[in-house]
Amino acid sequence: MTGTERTRRRVLITGASGGIGQFLEGRLRNDYELVTQGRTPRTPEQEKTLRRADLEVYAEVLPLMEGVDTVLHLAGAASPESEWDDVLNANIVGFRNVLEAAREAGVRRFVFASSNHAMGMYDRLGEWPVYSHQLPRVDSLYGVSKVFGEALGRFYHDEFGIDFLALRVGWFSSDPTETDKEILRAMWLSEDDTEQVFRCAIEADTSYGIYYAVSDNHNRRWDLLNTMLELGYRPRDSWTDRVEQPEARR
Repeated sequence: MTGTERTRRRVLITGASGGIGQFLEGRLRNDYELVTQGRTPRTPEQEKTLRRADLEVYAEVLPLMEGVDTVLHLAGAASPESEWDDVLNANIVGFRNVLEAAREAGVRRFVFASSNHAMGMYDRLGEWPVYSHQLPRVDSLYGVSKVFGEALGRFYHDEFGIDFLALRVGWFSSDPTETDKEILRAMWLSEDDTEQVFRCAIEADTSYGIYYAVSDNHNRRWDLLNTMLELGYRPRDSWTDRVEQPEARR
């Protein structure tokens, strides 16, 4: 084993069988020592490596943290239409278990995949721009659970000193043209920008913050200033670049 391999950060990805989790596993595996958790393996590799711990059972969560430097917490109910029992079990009890286990194990940093739905009522009413420092204004029980996560993370940072960074992730898709909804295109987060913003969250010098994570879309309504200044994020993609332009008239 080389010196470089010995000093690689050990990163736990919860929800690694989900869309973003599976994507990040593929993009980050060469630079970090990954531990992955999920419910259902999606690839032959995950059949061998995926840890199938139940996040609602603390005794199953704690062993995941052995030697971990950073947690990327992506697991949980992911739909804005989620009912109360779903968000309670996965996004509140499960989230608390992962954060507490990280604290108990001495994990350095916790990166939380939050959501624009924490501020979704501003979006619904068209009250833009939206800044990360504004008061939460949820549009669903799912949004409530994300605000809970942000608030509990703030407490753990202040009380116990764990780094806590919440990324309000936009609409992750490889193809923004698969929808014609303006709000989805406005919050589109490309694959390359997804990789970049999560790498920034792992490596940045800052120890706490709430940050929007969307691409450089011309109709973006969510402020990225603190994401750029504090995390060093530089979005490179825009959904308009993926739209075929009509040939110029001759």
